[in-house]
Amino acid sequence: MFAYLVKRIFQAAAVMFVISIISFAIQDNLGDPLRELVGQSVSEETRNELREEMGLNDSFIVQYTRFAKKALQGDLGTSYFFKEPALTVILKKLPATLELVLGASIIIIGFSIPLGVYTAIKPNAILSKAIMGLSIVGISIPVFLTAILMIYFFAVELRMLPSYGRGDVIEVFGYWKTNFATWDGFKHILMPSIALASIMLPLFIRLIRSEMMETLQSDYVRYAWAKGLKAKRIWFLHALKNTMLPVITVGGVQIGTMVAYTILTETVFQWPGMGFMFLEAVNRVDTPLIVAYLIIVGFIFVVTNTLVDLLYGLVNPTVKLARMGA
Repeated sequence: MFAYLVKRIFQAAAVMFVISIISFAIQDNLGDPLRELVGQSVSEETRNELREEMGLNDSFIVQYTRFAKKALQGDLGTSYFFKEPALTVILKKLPATLELVLGASIIIIGFSIPLGVYTAIKPNAILSKAIMGLSIVGISIPVFLTAILMIYFFAVELRMLPSYGRGDVIEVFGYWKTNFATWDGFKHILMPSIALASIMLPLFIRLIRSEMMETLQSDYVRYAWAKGLKAKRIWFLHALKNTMLPVITVGGVQIGTMVAYTILTETVFQWPGMGFMFLEAVNRVDTPLIVAYLIIVGFIFVVTNTLVDLLYGLVNPTVKLARMGA
């Protein structure tokens, strides 16, 4: 297992290397950084001097090497707009995004498992058919449309929930401010979490149903029935446990995907997280902040996928043994 862990760490490092190269390379297509720093009134001679001083005339390899050395020390550049280190700006916005993803994940886990299991156990029930029909609708509706409809009904018409912002938050430590410690904060995060969860919830319901139905037809489940075990024990201990392996695989990838999907959700709800910050950075051509965002999101993807791979062995010991043998 240790050898596999080392192997995955090296693979993660290689992926981050590629992500950093791609993120750094696209900045040349985002605009002239000098325009954002000094504006239009500076003479061409002064611009050339600044370009030489900043190393913008150096080759790509030299510029990337300089960037990589600073990145390894936690320096991803300084935001043109905020006049702060890009990493500091992201760390201030990161808690809002992670709490939004956490809220969506709780909704997805809390509803997808019981609904997926129920539709697998009773596939011909009217409720099961209704759940599967609604899941198709959920997959078909884009997240921004779901968010707009929720704002219209729950904020405008019913006036039950706030439509934008984070509301009252409490600082826990450092940059982290949580919505889950106040009732007003909870009401503010509820709609964005539901809207974000609407992307993945139908997918997970259908995935759990499909895997559960296949598992229920396996020989060891039939043997459990033959032994006279209770139905709940067979469903939730024997069948569901083996159903969760592909669910964890997909779930780990989708958590990282939700971080990227927050761009649309945060924009509609004016949620002050990384996604909303990224769109503002694009509009302002804040190159260091854009590059830093891409690297941090890539890092979240890599870390999530690595942790999911390591969790395989906890759910299915045969996977761990196979990897140890390899």
